[in-house]
Amino acid sequence: MTPWLTRTVVRALALGLALAGPLALGAPTAGPAPRPVALEARQTTGQQDAPGTFRAAAPPPMGWASWNSFASSIDLATVKAQVDAFVAAGLPEAGYRYVNLDDGWWQGARDADGEMTVDPVRWPGGMAAVADYIHGKGLKAGIYTDAGRDGCGYYYPTTRPAAPGTGMEGHELQDALRFQRWGFDFLKVDWCGGDAEHLDPERTYRGIAAAVAGATAVTGHPLLLSVCEWGVGRPWNWAAGTAAMWRTGYDIIHWGERPSPGAALANFDRSLHPAAQHTGFVNDPDMLTAGMDGLTDAQNRTQLSLWAIAGAPLLAGNDLTRMTAATRAALTDPEMIAIDQDARGLQGVKVAEDTAGLQVYGKVLSGTGRRAVLLLNRTATTAPVTARWTDLGLTGGPAAVREVWAAADRGAPATGWTANVPAGGSVLLTVTGTEAPGSTYEAEAGTGGAACPSCSGGAAAGPLGDGAALTLTGVGAATAGIALADIAYVNGDPVARTATLRVNGQAPTVVSFPPTGSWSTPGTVSVLLSLAEGAANTLGFDSPSAPGPALDAVLLRPLPGTAGAALVGAGSARCAELPGNAVADDTRAVPADCTGGQNQTFTTGPRGDLVVYGNRCLAALGDGRSDGTPVVIHDCTGAPGRTWTLRPDGTVRNGLSGLCLNDPGRGADEGTPLDLRSCDGTTGQRWELR
Repeated sequence: MTPWLTRTVVRALALGLALAGPLALGAPTAGPAPRPVALEARQTTGQQDAPGTFRAAAPPPMGWASWNSFASSIDLATVKAQVDAFVAAGLPEAGYRYVNLDDGWWQGARDADGEMTVDPVRWPGGMAAVADYIHGKGLKAGIYTDAGRDGCGYYYPTTRPAAPGTGMEGHELQDALRFQRWGFDFLKVDWCGGDAEHLDPERTYRGIAAAVAGATAVTGHPLLLSVCEWGVGRPWNWAAGTAAMWRTGYDIIHWGERPSPGAALANFDRSLHPAAQHTGFVNDPDMLTAGMDGLTDAQNRTQLSLWAIAGAPLLAGNDLTRMTAATRAALTDPEMIAIDQDARGLQGVKVAEDTAGLQVYGKVLSGTGRRAVLLLNRTATTAPVTARWTDLGLTGGPAAVREVWAAADRGAPATGWTANVPAGGSVLLTVTGTEAPGSTYEAEAGTGGAACPSCSGGAAAGPLGDGAALTLTGVGAATAGIALADIAYVNGDPVARTATLRVNGQAPTVVSFPPTGSWSTPGTVSVLLSLAEGAANTLGFDSPSAPGPALDAVLLRPLPGTAGAALVGAGSARCAELPGNAVADDTRAVPADCTGGQNQTFTTGPRGDLVVYGNRCLAALGDGRSDGTPVVIHDCTGAPGRTWTLRPDGTVRNGLSGLCLNDPGRGADEGTPLDLRSCDGTTGQRWELR
């Protein structure tokens, strides 16, 4: 047992004695008032202090969904044919479990009691018969609805007439009960009606989640919730703890279109919100198009590689009755699936782009020193792409390389690996090396009520691990960027406890802490954090509505390839940011208090660009050249309006117009959008990357 976990066990034993009453039995109790506790930071070596018992996160769902191939033209015969082909192809043995009906199964009819009724010709035996057939093959059944009154089949009819009334608004609990009583296990809730009615996404989906939970309390039948509001309400800021998965962008393919590699890349780019994905909550870039007409086998493998490195749901959308042997082999590749389904539950992040369009993504896997690596070539010519071990958070020592699609070992090079990657193609690897050193921040209980120098107001620290709030201050980072956090905890309840994690002033996220078996057994879960440079970062955990887990320590390891810098105004000391972690084209940059968030961390790219989120760039709106042109984000293309020159005088000048990045409010008003202005040497036009 490592020294870290030894201390965790000792504290957990003391905690178990304190909580041997109702908490040990899983009964809800009110936790003590939130209280910050002191911390101690110490440098560790990765091998010595690597946590030993990770608690597996619920993996991203795997299965098949009807929309991409059939749109609204689905009935019982179609579903049965797909289910039979699903089983015959060996998808269940590879881990695929869900068969999901999408839009078009229902035309909106309800009986006098408001219960959904379906066409008996299309669905003989009703929807329960559909679920029964799917269950009879050992699989799970999924179904579809909308958050509004009228669903997508009303606003965007495809192969059937426009159907009003196909949403669940006003029937949330009633429909959730009916879906569960029919036997469905998965519920996708779309946003066409919600969008048309201008509903608030967060409030609406939290209400739906509450209805689903209420129905489950009655039926005892769990229903996995999939939020599908296309990223318009930025669900990566609030959906963790509300739903198992949430869409991050628009449909990857519209009815009547042919799939394209470009659409897959665009949806992948918009799905990268690593701080939100963890412990069973995942970003969803949409259903797969792999295997559909118009894509090559290599393009299919690249899309699967993208989804695997992102830890995305694997929901096939091809017609399984027409699937080729090559598509089947790609969908069922065990090494690709193992990357996607890794128990640590994290998302991959971009760690290098030495040459424009030649990118490296790294995903931290369960175990010690294990990474998945994607070498991606977005250019039009074959080119070498290099992954460096140090960018991935490993040491520069030898690391074993395995090429996934070739199922071949490639030796153990000392510093990195280079592959010639075809134009528009990719190479997927697993790498096993040595973890680089990290820092452990431990909660330290006070003695005899002594003052705690790290606590707010000098408050005394009390007993550790009672489910109260835990605040770690003085958390350091050599550079701004993403760090891997392994959180040691104890949860002797039979169900998961949750805590809200707050980093500096960033958007919070709900982290799930599965049962550890007893109050004397430690566990560890992992998350990715976005930290600011310096020693002023703060990590806070609280569980305001229910007792949280017993938290002990956080082991932080940076991912050096994500290192960036904040763009700080000289006069205001505020940071340029994309408000609310927005990723949409033409979102305006604003000055805001510096938090170290991913939306404030920029890298200087190889095109002369300022890159945020890994694949979005600061740009002059519409290539504007006049004073007052808004500064926004857009795709990184290297076009002059999306490039910048950082001058020694602190100005940041646009490559097209030569105008200066300008804070019109001179820092007086947080949130005043940035623009371009003629360079005048004022403090509102001087910036520092730090």
